[in-house]
Formats: sequence, C-alpha cells, structure tokens
Amino acid sequence: MSARYPGPIARLIEELNRLPGVGPKTAQRLAFHLLDRPQQEVARLAEAIVAARTQVRPCSVCCNLTDQDPCALCQSPARDGTAICVVEEPKDVAAMEKTGEFRGLYHVLHGAMSPVDGIGPDQLRVRELLRRLHGGEVAEVILATDPDVEGEATALYLARLIKPLDVRVSRIARGVPEGGDLDYIDEVTLGRALQGRRDM
Repeated sequence: MSARYPGPIARLIEELNRLPGVGPKTAQRLAFHLLDRPQQEVARLAEAIVAARTQVRPCSVCCNLTDQDPCALCQSPARDGTAICVVEEPKDVAAMEKTGEFRGLYHVLHGAMSPVDGIGPDQLRVRELLRRLHGGEVAEVILATDPDVEGEATALYLARLIKPLDVRVSRIARGVPEGGDLDYIDEVTLGRALQGRRDM
C-alpha cells in the first residue's frame, strides 16, 4: 500500500504499521495526521518517544519500568514491604494502583509462561522474585497474573516455587473475567478481586 507514496511517507507508514494493533489503513491515517500537524508538535512527539526509550529501564528491585532506580514505589516508606503483588506487565501495576486497595510492593514478570511462544520461566523475572523472598521480610505473595491459560500456568508454577519458602501465596479472586487483561478491567472489579484473593 505504501509503495505509491514518496519514500519518507512510505517509510513512516511502514514503521507505524509495525505498532501493535495498527493495520495498514490506520498506519496511513496516522501518517497523514502527523504530516498535517505543526512541525513543533511532531518534534515533541518524536522527542517523547526517544526520551521514553532511552531514559526508562526496569527497576532493579521490582522490575517495573522507571526513570529512577529503585522506582518510586520501591522507595516509598508508606508501602508495606511484607506483601508483594506479582503481575505480568508494567501496565498491570498502573491498573492495580488505580484500585487504591493494595499498599504493598510489586514484582513485574514481563510476560507469562507460554510454551507455544517459547516463553518459559527463564524468560521471565522469576529469579529476581525468588531473590526478594529469601530475605525473610515478605509474608505474602499475591499472584495477579491474567486469568487466561498462560496466566494460570504461570501462577501455578510460581505457587509451587514459593510455598516451600514459608510465604503465604494467594491468587486474586475471580472478579476478573476469563481471558481478560488487567489493564482493561475497571478499578471497582479489580479492587474486589484483590480483596477476595484466595490461598493457592
């Protein structure tokens, strides 16, 4: 589709088309939208993308994305260090924080186990989680992985690893629909799921 456009436009469409959820027609619309915007506005967008990519990195403690290390949540004296909520992606931390129900710390796995996609425990931040549990300070790990096949498999795997460490392991309750992503769930439903968590 982009072959009929001048080189720079074709390249822009091609790069936009690589974004998740952006098909060829959407990429074309976005490209022409950007071309219609003032140059300063487009420059700000480009600078924001480059800054986010170069300045953001995983927190050395919880593996959430941050521009300071450790992240603000890990540094906060107001957080309860005896509870860790394990989530799949950084966006899930934001979803949990919106509920206002959890005052502990987080651990981000950066994915879920998926043998079909070649993702096993070694591709996730499991070792980092286990290291945090060996200090003896953590009393409970709340597994808040997505309620789909991969999320359930990851939760079961983690529960088996954590239970021998004499740490309570719980799973968020089923207020979350099967196959749903945490970032699409409203804060009331997610808050109730967190309150109704169960031991594994």
